[in-house]
Amino acid sequence: MKHKILIIDDDASLRRVLEFNLQKAGYEVTAAGSGEEGIALFSAAPSPLVITDMKMPGMDGMQLLGSIKACSPETLVIMITAFGTVDIAVQAMKAGAYDYITKPFNRDELLLTVAKALQLIDVEAENRKLKEELADRSDFRTVVGSSPQMDKVFSIVRKVADTEASVLITGESGTGKELIARSIHALSDRRGSPFIAINCSAIPRDLLESELFGHLKGAFTGAVKDKPGKFELADGGTIFLDEVGELPLELQPKLLRALQEKAVEPVGGSTPRSIDFRVIAATNLDIEKALGELTFREDLYYRLAVIPIHLPPLRERKNDIRLLLKHFCIKHGAEKVVFDEPSLAALERYSWPGNVRELENLTERLLIMRSSDNLTLDDIPDKVRSTEGLISSAKVINLPEEGYSLEKLEQEVVTEALNRSGWNQTAAARFLKIPRHTLIYRMEKYGIIPAK
Repeated sequence: MKHKILIIDDDASLRRVLEFNLQKAGYEVTAAGSGEEGIALFSAAPSPLVITDMKMPGMDGMQLLGSIKACSPETLVIMITAFGTVDIAVQAMKAGAYDYITKPFNRDELLLTVAKALQLIDVEAENRKLKEELADRSDFRTVVGSSPQMDKVFSIVRKVADTEASVLITGESGTGKELIARSIHALSDRRGSPFIAINCSAIPRDLLESELFGHLKGAFTGAVKDKPGKFELADGGTIFLDEVGELPLELQPKLLRALQEKAVEPVGGSTPRSIDFRVIAATNLDIEKALGELTFREDLYYRLAVIPIHLPPLRERKNDIRLLLKHFCIKHGAEKVVFDEPSLAALERYSWPGNVRELENLTERLLIMRSSDNLTLDDIPDKVRSTEGLISSAKVINLPEEGYSLEKLEQEVVTEALNRSGWNQTAAARFLKIPRHTLIYRMEKYGIIPAK
C-alpha cells in the first residue's frame, strides 16, 4: 500500500516539483495551494504525513501545524522554510513539527527526510497494532504469541480458568510456564485472592516441608514461633508449585493428601487445617520418564494433571519471534527500535535453547548496547547469527585425509549438543533426535561432564 502525503504550498512551481518527485518515488500525493485548502483536504481524508510551507498568505505554516495536531496528533508535519527563517522552523519543531527542510533543497534531501518520517509512522503504527493485540490478550499478562501452538494454549487456558481443576504445565525452561499459571489465576474467580508461587527445586529438602505446610513453635531447632506455609498463604486463591517434578519422593504422599483433602498438617502438628486453594503445577522434566523410574508418584501425577498444558519451545514457534521482539522493545522503553530483515532472519534461524527467556535477555542487551534505533545483522552476536550446522561448529565437516575416529566424532557431537542446550539433557536429546536415556548412555560411555 502506498504512503499518502499531503503537500501544502502557495508556490505553484515548487508544489509541482514536490509532487513530481514524491510521486516518482512511489508515494500517493495530494496537493493544496493554501492553508485553508489544505485543512479542507486533510479533514476530508487525513494523511499520515503533511509537507507545508512556513510562510503563506492567510493561514501560515504555524497555524496549519496547530490545526493539524489538534485533530490528528499522530500526523507528522515537515516544514519548508527559507534559509533566513530557520529559527522559526525550530520553534515549529518545538510546537510539534517532525522536521524541516530549507529552500533551496535537492531531491535527495527531500526524499531522505520523507523516508525517515514515514519509517517512524510505520513503526508507531506497528506498535499501536501490537498494543491493541496485547490489550486483547490482557488477561494473559505478558504471554505473547499468535502462532497456532500458542493459540491452542490460550484456548485451553480460557476453558479451564473458571474451573477448580488442577493444571500441570510442562515445557522447557524459559517457555513461560509461570506466566501461563498467573494468567489462569487472573482469569479465574480467585483472581482477587493470593497467587502464591514456590519453586520446589530452589528450597533445601529439610526446609521444603515447612515452606509448603508451615510449622508449629518448637517443631524443630530454630522454630521459635508458628509459621504458616505456602498453602495457608494461598487460602482462597491459587498455589503454584513450580518444578514440582523435583519434589522429594518422601514429601509426595503428604502433598497428595493435601490435594485430596484440601487440608494441610503443619510440621510438629497433628491436626489438619482446612484450606481453600487451587493448585497449578509446572515442570520442565520428562514426567513420563520420572514415572517409569519411580521418582514421581503416579497417583500424584494424575491428581496434578487433570488438565495438562504443554508449552512449545521457541524453536517450534519461530513465527512468534517478531511479535516477541516488539513486545520486549516496548517493555524496555524502546518502541522506536527497528530490526532489519537480515537480523530478523538470523534470529529466526537460531535454535533458542533458553527459549523466550533467552530472547528477552538478548533483546535487553541489544537495546542497552545499541548505537542507534536501527539494529542490523552486525548487532547480533556471532553465536546467534551463525548459520553453520552442528557438525560444522564441531570442526569436523572437512574430514582429514588420514581419516577420523567415528567415536571421537560422536563424542564431539554429543558434547556440542549439550553445550548448545546449556547442558539440559532433555533439550540436547531432542536436538540430536535420540531418546534421553540414549544420550545419558553416550555421556557415561565417553565420560562427558560439564566443564567447571
